[in-house]
Amino acid sequence: MTTPSLPLGRLKLCVLGSTGSIGTNTLDVVARHPDRYEVFALAGGSRVEELLAQCVNWRPRFAVMPQEAAAQRLREAVREAGLPTEVLSGEQALADVAEHPEVDMVMAAIVGAAGLMPCLAAARAGKRLLLANKEAIVVGGQLFMDAVRAGGATLLPIDSEHSAIFQCLPEDPSTWAARIDHIVLTASGGPFRQRELATFGDITPEMACAHPNWVMGRKISVDSATMMNKALEVIEARWLFNLTPEQVRVVIHPQSIIHSMVVCRDRSVLAQLGTPDMRVPIAYGLSWPERIESGGELLDFTRLSALTFEPPCEQRYPGLSLAWQTLKGAEGSTCVLNAANEVAVDAFLNRRIRFDQIHAVNEQTLADLVIEPGRTRSVDGLLDLDAQARRQARSAVERMTSGTIALR
Repeated sequence: MTTPSLPLGRLKLCVLGSTGSIGTNTLDVVARHPDRYEVFALAGGSRVEELLAQCVNWRPRFAVMPQEAAAQRLREAVREAGLPTEVLSGEQALADVAEHPEVDMVMAAIVGAAGLMPCLAAARAGKRLLLANKEAIVVGGQLFMDAVRAGGATLLPIDSEHSAIFQCLPEDPSTWAARIDHIVLTASGGPFRQRELATFGDITPEMACAHPNWVMGRKISVDSATMMNKALEVIEARWLFNLTPEQVRVVIHPQSIIHSMVVCRDRSVLAQLGTPDMRVPIAYGLSWPERIESGGELLDFTRLSALTFEPPCEQRYPGLSLAWQTLKGAEGSTCVLNAANEVAVDAFLNRRIRFDQIHAVNEQTLADLVIEPGRTRSVDGLLDLDAQARRQARSAVERMTSGTIALR
């Protein structure tokens, strides 16, 4: 990866998912460096008041909301506040601000497959793309990576694990294959690492969203509890670092101090350490190849407790194995897995299925859906497959709630 030629002066930033945890942490880092960055566009979900407060603080050129009703509320509030911000709505508007000619870098932090289209737009426009939306690459796969290469974009991973791997490698990707034996993604194990397996059916959404180390949104917190988050990270790592499925491994590291490791061909192990604070990988992505103040707490080795490691338990985290299964399966299987999981997690958060049924929905959807060859070679084909997988997953949820499908 070559260092892109960036303009002199402040860099203009588009933050997709600005009201989420990654988005707010990004703005916290940016606020520490007003001489380096300018917020050009913000895109939120449904939190009108929070996005309005960000518009008041940052006065971006554009603000985007997915739904027109929410956008209209924001539009009226922005007008009353006398702000210069133009409010847009819809999926196309997200892509428009991501590829805008004045934008230098895009923080892609929209949760789920909804982030695919604006990520593709930014990639094709040759932006510096800070990828916190792992689903874009899980769904897009080869199509997404081809867009990055064709557009001359700079792709920088923001997930703490992938950022750690990236920080342990030379800047030139052409040297990676000769150096890497395999990589090891670390996982905290989530809030239920030591919970009795027989009680998993009693886990509530509130319990699943209480992560012991990280402050995250509800969906990603549930994914961390089931380890589906790590399954998606395995898939993402395969594409980011051009690895075989067998070259990506996972270990449980409850302290979340070592964020991931590269095992070299000579058996040296390179690791990136730090306090569990997303501002650190965000700051690295914003400033790469330089480093800037992140606001994170300094790691104090004299106060550090023992660092422990253990293999992931298949019975406790059954969804993790689906990462390697789908990577070795039919082209598009990872897209199906992601779609099914989004439906299953939503059903759990809305108390329609139990925590221990999330995996059953994912597994059933993969088993039921037959993928026609070539469907993932175009954006329309990918989106159609994603929609079909969601319908299949919703059907699995309905059958599960009615008792037609037994828990596996």
